Amino acid sequence: MVSSVWNDVLLDIDEDGVATVTLNRPEHRNALSARLLQEFREVIRLCEQRDDVKCIVLTGAGKAFCAGIDLREFARGKPGGVDPRAQHGDPKADRSRGFLHGVTKLVIGAINGPAVTGGLELALVCDFLIASTAASFADTHARVGIMPGGGMTVVLPHWIGIPRARQMSVTGDYIGAQQALAWGLVNEIVEPEQLLPRARQLARTAAKMELRAVRHVLATYAATTGGVPQDGWATEKKFKREFAESDSKEVGLRYDNIRLRGAAQNKAKL
Repeated sequence: MVSSVWNDVLLDIDEDGVATVTLNRPEHRNALSARLLQEFREVIRLCEQRDDVKCIVLTGAGKAFCAGIDLREFARGKPGGVDPRAQHGDPKADRSRGFLHGVTKLVIGAINGPAVTGGLELALVCDFLIASTAASFADTHARVGIMPGGGMTVVLPHWIGIPRARQMSVTGDYIGAQQALAWGLVNEIVEPEQLLPRARQLARTAAKMELRAVRHVLATYAATTGGVPQDGWATEKKFKREFAESDSKEVGLRYDNIRLRGAAQNKAKL
């Protein structure tokens, strides 16, 4: 058993080769701050490089999976764009798989609570999702006034269909775990206390396979029926750069109302 602790991301590697990566800002609903994103990249890179890691389970600490980009942090930034995804990286580069770019090992998302906007994008780049009964999903990019930059418009339609993806993106409404299951967004729903045991059980089953074969199968899916248009990621980046995003003050003013609206919708679905 190997356990390592950064600050905002936890990593635990068990004797079966299953790495559990936990977003660890529960007091902020695991929102993606600059620090968390940096640590997440380091942890995921380490998991990809280590031979003893066969599969990865990704989850969140506390009651949320991930609330997306930390709007409070970026609302303190300069006007004219609060989302760091619009400001980094080569726009011509192939950034397929978004937050998990370059990862070839199996990643199972264990969705313990709300997965919102950038948090939903993070869930969507996992290979498949197991959800708690407390899980919920929403795309609030348009409600905030920023454009997707982590693959939302590329991957979500492939998972749930174009009309449903459009509905989620233009309303910002939450869908609960049962609806997510019916729409094909998640594979299974389990009680909260069974979420990590079930996700790890599936990961251990996959870890018993020949790792090269698993990687090749996943790569084949990515290139065929399970894949997305090769230029989709670049197209999303292009539209994001061209959109005049709300400035930091506007985002800050909307933050509390968006959170209250989401909390009310989630409560109504229980």
